Amino acid sequence: MFDSHCHLTDDRFADDLPAVLDRAWDAGLAGIVTIASDADDADVAWQLACSDPRIRSTAGVHPHKAQDATEADLARITRMLARPEVVAVGETGLDYYYDNSPRDTQRTLFEWHLRAAADAGKPIVVHSRSADEDTAAMIREAGGVTGVLHCFSGNEALMDTALDAGWFISFAGMVSFRNFAGADLLRAVPDDRLLLETDSPYLAPVPFRGRRNEPAFVAATCAAAAALRGVAAEAMGQLSVRNARRFYGLDTGRSGGP
Repeated sequence: MFDSHCHLTDDRFADDLPAVLDRAWDAGLAGIVTIASDADDADVAWQLACSDPRIRSTAGVHPHKAQDATEADLARITRMLARPEVVAVGETGLDYYYDNSPRDTQRTLFEWHLRAAADAGKPIVVHSRSADEDTAAMIREAGGVTGVLHCFSGNEALMDTALDAGWFISFAGMVSFRNFAGADLLRAVPDDRLLLETDSPYLAPVPFRGRRNEPAFVAATCAAAAALRGVAAEAMGQLSVRNARRFYGLDTGRSGGP
């Protein structure tokens, strides 16, 4: 299995990260991508990626932090994107649910990340919540950029826009929840566009709800997604590895990853 999106630099992993990683490898993970939330976080994530070839990182500014991003931060992120261990731009996107940053600022920064991804020749990791129409419009306008809608909770129109643009769709622990409403969309994603993630330490899947999430728990997400798609969990896990390696360029030798 492959955890295509987690946050290993989160403070909740500060006391036991080596043990968390040991459990991940013991659970059968072939690789992990730890996702950055701002420029400082991207630097720490990169250092972690340098410590283990099974881990790779990203560089970008989360929409929650969009209003705090400076020109110096964006310059740092641009430089980081040249590093082989940094395999994608982001996490970026739009969050109109929390609105922690003004919406126009979020859109401006999302546009910057899309240009940065095109310039760097690397994919983009996108967060979209309660912003389906604007996210879809920006995907259509971007052109030539490969991306993923992570922890997907959007509508069919957004998913179709992303798939038409050649993007991937990633699902997290919500697929295991009793009230998960996106089963039909999960089943509609083509085999070669599907990614799995934990988004840890958030969104722990059943049977770990209420606990800190961690990469090893992607096994529960994998089993739940497999059941909804009517395939074996092992086949789903192998699919997650193939697709993550292809999406992040890990099979090309470009990143030096797993």
